[in-house]
Amino acid sequence: MNAIKDTLRAHIEKIISLSDEEISSLFNHFTFQEFKKNELIIAAGQPVKHVYFVISGLVKLTYTDSDAKEHLISFAMEDWWETDFVAFYSQSRATLSLKCIENTQMLCLTLENFEKLCAQMHKMEHFFLKKSIAGHIGSQQRILSFLTSSAKERYEQIIKNQPSLIQRIPKTLLASYLGVSRETLSRIL
Repeated sequence: MNAIKDTLRAHIEKIISLSDEEISSLFNHFTFQEFKKNELIIAAGQPVKHVYFVISGLVKLTYTDSDAKEHLISFAMEDWWETDFVAFYSQSRATLSLKCIENTQMLCLTLENFEKLCAQMHKMEHFFLKKSIAGHIGSQQRILSFLTSSAKERYEQIIKNQPSLIQRIPKTLLASYLGVSRETLSRIL
């Protein structure tokens, strides 16, 4: 568990500094879970109990429409946070699903422990605010790329911003993430 605690500390200390006592106290708010490849972590329609910090592995967040078509919202790999944020913060049922693409290890934080942590350590409020702002900016950039960029330009953005992702996901998922067919992706590559 020390290696996992060190991973979380290194992640948080990119934004705020922590004493040994603070990291120990903070770490006690989390639980550790391992998930297998293809395992569903969050199912649409179910309550969302955790926000997840990825220690190792890769997951995808998806939305399935009324025609049963799956739309890829995001990927999360090491050093990322993921959940159905609307359902988590409102304590409602998920509209999104979270599934493992690889075997994955995560730290799990309940809303109750999130709120306790922020109340006990105000610098963690600052940390989570910074992470939320970065996530919001990333979401807006993704939306804008769909409105203003070609599929080839979106592919080039992924290569620039997330080069390791290309090596870890099947071409069908990459095509879905780019909003194109598998055939169109083949022409781009």
